[in-house]
Amino acid sequence: MEKVKHVLTYGDVFVDYIATNTSNTSFNRHLGGATVNVATGVSGLGVPSEFITITGDDETSTFVRNELLNEGVNLSHAIITPKKRVSGVYIQLTSDFDRVFASYVNETPDLQVTYEQLKSQSFEDANIFHFCSGTLFHPKARTTTQKAIELAKNNHVICSYDVNIRLLRWENEELCRQTVCEFLPSADIGKLTKEELAFLMETESFEEGMMRLSRYAIPLVLVTDGENGTYAGFQNQIHHVPEIPVQAVDTTGAGDAFMAGIIRHVYLFGLPETKQEVIECTNFGNQMGALCATKIGALTAMPRMAEWKKNN
Repeated sequence: MEKVKHVLTYGDVFVDYIATNTSNTSFNRHLGGATVNVATGVSGLGVPSEFITITGDDETSTFVRNELLNEGVNLSHAIITPKKRVSGVYIQLTSDFDRVFASYVNETPDLQVTYEQLKSQSFEDANIFHFCSGTLFHPKARTTTQKAIELAKNNHVICSYDVNIRLLRWENEELCRQTVCEFLPSADIGKLTKEELAFLMETESFEEGMMRLSRYAIPLVLVTDGENGTYAGFQNQIHHVPEIPVQAVDTTGAGDAFMAGIIRHVYLFGLPETKQEVIECTNFGNQMGALCATKIGALTAMPRMAEWKKNN
């Protein structure tokens, strides 16, 4: 009996400490991070999900691992290094109850998954490998990502890349732009926002940006533009797929839910080969992003398959 393939994701875990009130003196703890959201989002959509990351042996790391396991994410090849401390993001509330990024704490930035710790079995049993730029700022993690892509390509695994730029983690904009772009040719699926397209391609013209991006020869490019929907670049053509109208209450994590939807569709049906398949795939991603936006939170708002079926 053939073993069921999984979606393999690599990235950092974060703990979001979100203020409980506008005094910003007490905080609730939530599991966070773009790749975490995608790994759990994929699992919630009924697809086997495995996550490669690194945690420590302290109480916060135990909380992180338990949360991932509770979400159905396989951690067989995740790394535990006792001295590692999970990064924390503190989010405060303004008087109008808007969320504001207050501080970022990373006590052990140099403790990363090394390329030697990657297990070839993870990639042999994978259907899709997903990563983002969140770890590429660190040289050790960058090398690990390169090795992971190599293992994926050697095993004919589809590579999914959400650029997901967070400039605060980089020394400067040019290093960020150069590094993020270096990984674009490795992607079979490339996802970025309209703002990230302008930043990476150094033009405010959407058409010029898409033309410059086409030089990287990514089979399927997805450019999200909030309530304006998604632009899918496929075979030198751009297809606009409208957003799903919903009453949005919180867009946190909507892009990750979109990505989980895209990955689920490609996992089941393969990379799109026609315009109609591109539209169907993108539309499903849009539906997942829209569902996420109707709920508060990120990971807690990731759509479940039963929820989607109820609405369709």
